[in-house]
Amino acid sequence: MIGKIIGAAVGAQAAQHSARVGGMGGAVLGATAASVLRRASIPALLAVAAGGYAFKKWSDRREAGKAD
Repeated sequence: MIGKIIGAAVGAQAAQHSARVGGMGGAVLGATAASVLRRASIPALLAVAAGGYAFKKWSDRREAGKAD
């Protein structure tokens, strides 16, 4: 229960830095992420982290290409 509350608070704070996700949406994502992280295996977490990193690099390169 406390993990979901902390996850919701962190998600709400993270949502303030994103134009696509509102405060309530961030809270829901944070609470859901706490449950998912508790049940996920280490290799699955590493795969998700690597995928997020690759997506961020791709997104940054795409943005840089549009700026030129």
